[in-house]
Amino acid sequence: MRRFNRSLPMTLMKARDAVMKEFTPHLREHGLSTQQWRVLRALEEEESMDATEISGRCALLMPSLTRILQNLEGRGLVARVPAKDDLRRTLVSITADGHALFDKIAPLQEARYDLITERFGYGKLELLYELLDELIEKVGDE
Repeated sequence: MRRFNRSLPMTLMKARDAVMKEFTPHLREHGLSTQQWRVLRALEEEESMDATEISGRCALLMPSLTRILQNLEGRGLVARVPAKDDLRRTLVSITADGHALFDKIAPLQEARYDLITERFGYGKLELLYELLDELIEKVGDE
């Protein structure tokens, strides 16, 4: 068995924890969890999506996403409407209040990205993205 400090899942978890420590405080200040922020970020880039699309894009299980959407909808940050082409589907979109909150938080998050890039290096960060994308592609196919 490989040494514990060479456990890929453990190393990825430690890296995730280190990175999330940079981003989480700004979210908490605005009453958002990291999962709620992921949903808002995804909806900021798309006009609207159904729950299945959001679940896949944000790496959230459907029961968790259901609770997250209920919370965000209750706060007026997202809205659900029937799809025009298929009334059985419901589309979720970000509201004006959701856009306003996103616009408040996004610069704070970008500043964290700048700090990480400064510390780690632009080239190394881009290489890390490439390697992680490749790992997901190669291992995720099995």
